[in-house]
Amino acid sequence: MIVTTTPSIEGRRISTYHGIVVGEAILGANVFRDLFAGITDIIGGRSGAYEEELGKARSTALSEMEDRARAMGAGAVVGVDLDYEVINNMLMVSASGTAVTLD
Repeated sequence: MIVTTTPSIEGRRISTYHGIVVGEAILGANVFRDLFAGITDIIGGRSGAYEEELGKARSTALSEMEDRARAMGAGAVVGVDLDYEVINNMLMVSASGTAVTLD
């Protein structure tokens, strides 16, 4: 499946718009506590453990969005946007875009 932040795909025509698709992943409060407990892995101001967990959450959100697009019969998702939100000490990563069929 093609997933892109652009509103179109060069050289391809969008034949059908299926609608908006969203995927979410939430990192609970324990993740933050556990990550900061292991703060010794911070090198040069970066936490490898935190970045790894954030990467997993982003991958989960994108994968969930793709699954929902497939269920609608789409072959691509355009206009993808990633958002990060902190809610009650939990980090939510959401991915949204428009599910489309290409010619």
